Amino acid sequence: MKFTTQKYNLVTILGPTASGKTAVATHLAAKIDGEIISADSRQVYRGMDLGTGKDYGDYIVDGKKIPYHLVDIVDAGYQYNAYEFQRDFLKVFEDILKRGKMPVLCGGSGMYIEAVLKNYKLIQVPNNEKLREELSGKALEELTGILKTYKSKLHNVTDIVNEKRAIRAIEIEEFYKNNPEINLLMPELKSLVIGVKYDRLSRRKRITARLKQRLEEGMVEEVQKLLDSGLSPESIIYYGLEYKYITLHLTGQLTFNEMFEKLNTAIHQFAKRQMTWFRRMERQGTKIYWLDGYMPEDQKTERILSLFYGNNLI
Repeated sequence: MKFTTQKYNLVTILGPTASGKTAVATHLAAKIDGEIISADSRQVYRGMDLGTGKDYGDYIVDGKKIPYHLVDIVDAGYQYNAYEFQRDFLKVFEDILKRGKMPVLCGGSGMYIEAVLKNYKLIQVPNNEKLREELSGKALEELTGILKTYKSKLHNVTDIVNEKRAIRAIEIEEFYKNNPEINLLMPELKSLVIGVKYDRLSRRKRITARLKQRLEEGMVEEVQKLLDSGLSPESIIYYGLEYKYITLHLTGQLTFNEMFEKLNTAIHQFAKRQMTWFRRMERQGTKIYWLDGYMPEDQKTERILSLFYGNNLI
């Protein structure tokens, strides 16, 4: 089926972790001659597969490989950010359209999704060595107070996980303050936004089952390999919950069972925060058409196609 409607130039498939959104996106892409653009803040890293939940098998539909983008594009150890995602998305989005294909944005990173759907003003902020010198040596609590003078509500809690991140956040806010004219021009995005969700109990069961599977497939060994490659435990912890708790286990701070229980709980909490983010998007005007995760894959695809071509509503 070829893309013929002019109503949308993008389909966004979002949902919390373990919701099966990648499979939904690829099955849809197979029907509308589409290509996937990943909106996952961690799947950009090479060599970090199980810990970031890359489901390569989901990109095969009826024996055909669905093209995907922005997965495995930087090395572990690099700190990819929302500005770079916005920039890279734009390049891929325009290339897909030029080739007559349909872009399908898929992921659970709310900041990345909103960065493109709402055209956030994100730029590559240069280092401010003078400011860094002035802030050097200050305690995290004091740095947090300084950051709050720029914005009273800190939406991104990762800005204040340590002194280095807090200083960088202050540096960015100072740059924005002194350069209010900066903006990144984005094309007009007309996106159909689809959400995939399960009820709370089912979501919890899926998360736990998926975690067990990934551990059985070698997720601990994956993190050990990163440590063996020369990455420090502190740098690996930056890459998310799985890497944090498994690193604590591998460095002797947690037993395997302690690691599993703490990680399992943390992922449940993370999925809840993802849903909170998506609900906030809805309150702020983003129309999300939700699909029940238990719906058979072909029915999900048909429901999305009916919206895509304007036949009816879910």
